[in-house]
Amino acid sequence: MRIQKFLSRAGVSSRRKAETMVLEGWVRINGNVVSELGTKVDPDKDHVEVGGKTVRLREITWIRFHKPIDVLCTAEDTHGRKTLYDLLPDEHRALRYVGRLDLDTAGLLLLTNDGDLANRLIHPRYRVEREYEVSVEGVPSLKDIARLRGGIKLRDGLARPKRVEAYEPVNENGNLTIVMTEGRKREVRRMMYELGYPVVTMRRVRVGPVSLGDLPPGEWEPLSPEEVAALKRSTPSV
Repeated sequence: MRIQKFLSRAGVSSRRKAETMVLEGWVRINGNVVSELGTKVDPDKDHVEVGGKTVRLREITWIRFHKPIDVLCTAEDTHGRKTLYDLLPDEHRALRYVGRLDLDTAGLLLLTNDGDLANRLIHPRYRVEREYEVSVEGVPSLKDIARLRGGIKLRDGLARPKRVEAYEPVNENGNLTIVMTEGRKREVRRMMYELGYPVVTMRRVRVGPVSLGDLPPGEWEPLSPEEVAALKRSTPSV
């Protein structure tokens, strides 16, 4: 296994950051400083250190978490607000979330210590689908739905959903399913605001091949081996 992949699998950093660590002389294998990218390491035999600290491979963990609204995607908050890690057991506090959700957005979060696959899932190259259930103020007309499907021009460029479906309104609020393949900040909310239909509630229900299902808010569960394999197939390593 190449050293940068080993460090990513161990949860030390992404592969790119691992390459920087190697080039800057932070990494040792069996006491010897590693200076070449692609240096091979045997996880069962070799002793690896980064900055003087021993690094070992950890068992890969993947969980799905139903983030409630008013819960932050961060490790800690200086204002004392609740974070997603306050709702997870201690053994999962080292897991990294894969693509954040806004404070006022609920739904599916994937968390893992597999840095390599996590980075691929959020990389624009792979165009991993993110599906949202969205309730908006007012009921979008057929013309506006067509405009949304064609893309909405935002300050940071055109935002174009991969799929948009409209459903029966509830309490004069329009209900939509919107599928995106990029993760720009508050992208769905900004699109709907530009269209004239501010978001009332929003929930992410799917990331790639993994769905939220009927998991209650604030709860978590491990992904099945089949789901992890599907994530890998959706983002083939290059």
